[in-house]
Formats: sequence, C-alpha cells, structure tokens
Amino acid sequence: MIRRIIQIDEEACNGCGACARACHEGAIGMVDGKARLLRDDYCDGLGDCLPACPTGAITFVEREAAAYDEAAVQRSKAAGCACPGSTARTLDPAAAAGMGAPSQLRQWPVQIRLAPPSAPWMQGADLLIAADCTAYACGDFHARFMAGKVTLVGCPKLDGVDYAEKLAAILSANDIRSLTVVRMEVPCCGGIQQAALRAVQHSGKRIPLRVVTLKTNGEVLG
Repeated sequence: MIRRIIQIDEEACNGCGACARACHEGAIGMVDGKARLLRDDYCDGLGDCLPACPTGAITFVEREAAAYDEAAVQRSKAAGCACPGSTARTLDPAAAAGMGAPSQLRQWPVQIRLAPPSAPWMQGADLLIAADCTAYACGDFHARFMAGKVTLVGCPKLDGVDYAEKLAAILSANDIRSLTVVRMEVPCCGGIQQAALRAVQHSGKRIPLRVVTLKTNGEVLG
C-alpha cells in the first residue's frame, strides 16, 4: 500500500539517537552509528521523531510500505525488543567510585560498529581500540588501559568486517590526540591492528599510535 512514512537521510544524521528515543514504537534503531528505519510496519506515520532530530535528517515521504501493525509493536514491546541500547551517552567514571574496582568507561556505546563518529566525547579524545578478549585476559584492564580514554572494542573475526573505514571516519571527524590498540597475541587479532594502522593513513593525520599485545594469560608481550 502507498502511505505516509518517515525517511532518514543518513548523510545528515549525526548519530545522536534522539529519534530512536522519541520513537515509541521501536521503528528506529541505531546501526553503525546512524539512525535507521528498522521496520516499515512499526512506523505509525505520526512523526514523533521529526521534532526530536536536531539536524532535520527525518522527513515524511509517500511510498509503498507495509501497513502499520500495532499488534506487532505491542508484542515487540512485551518481548523487550524496542531497546535504544545503542544510543550515544556520556558516562562519568566518578559515579562508580563507590565500587571496589570502579569502571573507567567514559561513553556508550563501546562497539566500534555502533560508535557514532560525531559523538561529542570523540572530540579531543585519547582513543583506545581494544580487541574484546583483552579485557577478560587482563585483570586490571580498566585501570591499566581505559583510564582517561574513550574505549571502543570489537573482534574482526566474529564481526566479519574491516573496521578501517569506520575508524578512519572517526579519526577524520575529530581531533584525536592519541590512539592505543590493545590486541591479543592470536593471529586473528592482527585484523584490528591493521585496521587502525590503515585508518590513521586514510585520515591523513599524524596521530601517535601505540600497539600493546597481550598473551592469553594477560601478560604484556615485549
């Protein structure tokens, strides 16, 4: 059927996630740091998300789309699927000071694929790119590597993607002061190191880069 439905201009989207929070039906989600209409049948065409967008990236269009399915939306909410968990947020490590070993995480999300290049916490950051196994191998990972840094994690083998393009976008869009890569000694972890190296090259910037390799028992190699 032809009906009114939203359209998102990904070029104009700054990845703030305000539209995903404003969408009560869970039709909008954050994918690779950009807002995306996940399901046509979850969009009621009323546009609560439009005024929430600070860049005007969302508009109405008339196009072929599945009818709004309120029953499916309610089932999704009941199942807990309408989750804005990838919305960019700034965290305060000091808020965890009462914990035995306080978290040093300064932002959300942490997955490389979900991190919006235009997030405010990227500007002027010391950036830590970590293979996701490293925090499990190293018992003092937070204090030793994460303190004072913006942390992004990923696994090129499990994600099946090359992070170089996304990391280059982050480096190009922000004044990144330094880049630290923490990887495991296993060969598949070389992918995250190579992606970071190519990202620095593609950004055209002179960014100090440090690579730390961990053994499977958490010991630093070299």
